[in-house]
Amino acid sequence: MAGLGKDVLSQTEIDSLISALSSGKLEDEEEDEDSSEFRSYDFRRPSKFSKEQMRTLQVLHENYARILGNFLSAYLRIPVQIQLVSASQVTYEEFIFSLPVPTLVTVFSMNPEMGNAMLETSPSVVFPLIDIVFGGEGHSPAHTRELTDIEITVMRRINGKLLNNLRYVWEDIVSLAPEVENMDTNPQFNQMFASTETVALLTFSVQIKESQGLINLCFPFITLEKIMPRLTSQFWFRQPHQEASEFQEEHLLKQLNEVDVNLSVVLGRTTITLAEFLQFQEGDIIQLFRQEGDDLDVYIENEHLLKGQPGVLGQNLALQVTGWVEKEEEKNA
Repeated sequence: MAGLGKDVLSQTEIDSLISALSSGKLEDEEEDEDSSEFRSYDFRRPSKFSKEQMRTLQVLHENYARILGNFLSAYLRIPVQIQLVSASQVTYEEFIFSLPVPTLVTVFSMNPEMGNAMLETSPSVVFPLIDIVFGGEGHSPAHTRELTDIEITVMRRINGKLLNNLRYVWEDIVSLAPEVENMDTNPQFNQMFASTETVALLTFSVQIKESQGLINLCFPFITLEKIMPRLTSQFWFRQPHQEASEFQEEHLLKQLNEVDVNLSVVLGRTTITLAEFLQFQEGDIIQLFRQEGDDLDVYIENEHLLKGQPGVLGQNLALQVTGWVEKEEEKNA
């Protein structure tokens, strides 16, 4: 009992406690102590993604925004600017009810081993895309309307290409093979996950000419659960990074194939006086410096790069490339 002597209150301390209880001051003090030791937690919105995992997703999709901007600029042949504006975790219900109606919701599979995810494309992005693909200037209708079957078919193809670019940014984490499984214009009819399921939400701003809209990528926790340990900087930076992987080379080649270049062939050159030029008549022959059988000069974007021989292919004139122009030859030309 001697050890409990320190816990025994004096009569003065007892009187003070009774007085504090009567005035209500004791409750306030206890509440202050409780608030310093505990923090509120909403069990309806559990944080399943750590800060590091959300940061990794943010870095991945900042790169995706750049790739997507380059792809759409080449595909539409107009400048397109895309930026990642937010990366957050919310419940699936909150995400669905935050979307406008109508909007275009695309459910896609990540790969055979993983589950599904969702791509939402707002009408302010969909209608300019469709207008440009159909040869227009990229205008949106005055009032938002439902998409026609033809427009949904066109957007299915375009969204398939957008999702295909996900492979390049995820290749160090997991090998993806995105495939479109379903498309709908009313997100509230799409109950692919439980309303309380936590999702990682990546929101992108898209600028197409004068139109600006949003694209949302929604990755449910249940879909990414198997690869969650890989969404860390330790795993990511531990992977060997090659300067040009097979996917990156393929992506660059696809982008280059969409670029138009001006190609011209010079048959020959000569120097004449102004008086000779003024005396030219139909049927006159102009002697060139080039000998018969010499290679012709081939210019790409006004730069002398190739040599070739003239010929015929079917009913058209043609040129057979015989080689590249060496630097020394170009200097002497």
